[in-house]
Amino acid sequence: MVVEYSRNMLGWEDANSTEFDEETKNPVVIFMPEIDKENMGGTMRLGSRNTAFTHSKHDDGSPSIAQIMYKNASVVSERHRHRYEVNPERVDAIHDAGLKFVGRDETGTRMEIAELPRSKHPYYVGCQYHPEFKSRPLNPSPPFHGLLLAACGMIDDYASNSK
Repeated sequence: MVVEYSRNMLGWEDANSTEFDEETKNPVVIFMPEIDKENMGGTMRLGSRNTAFTHSKHDDGSPSIAQIMYKNASVVSERHRHRYEVNPERVDAIHDAGLKFVGRDETGTRMEIAELPRSKHPYYVGCQYHPEFKSRPLNPSPPFHGLLLAACGMIDDYASNSK
């Protein structure tokens, strides 16, 4: 999501993750600095972590659809399993270009949830964590629930009834 947006909306044609291209001039996803590249066993960012909704409103005044899907919670806890993150040096440029990082870790430095306002796309939501770890057939995680609602054309009704 971040790579695609950086390439197509910011014009950074070579934007990439350093996982795939260590020489890219526009590294928008990078290896987390505190993770050991030599000893891969047990060095991931693992486990349940809190994500705070730091940008509840978009520039157009519309609310964060991810936050709506989480029943307007201010903080959510989700499970993580990764070694890469959005490059903190590129966050402001990407955010200012319109892909809003609406959820961040407790320190505000790690991007956890990104989205476009619904005026731009019915459901353009991505997250760093793994919502599938908490999803169940009759109780889907909020990001998956939102995707299904959007695919069925029901996201607007859900959003307006959740206020």
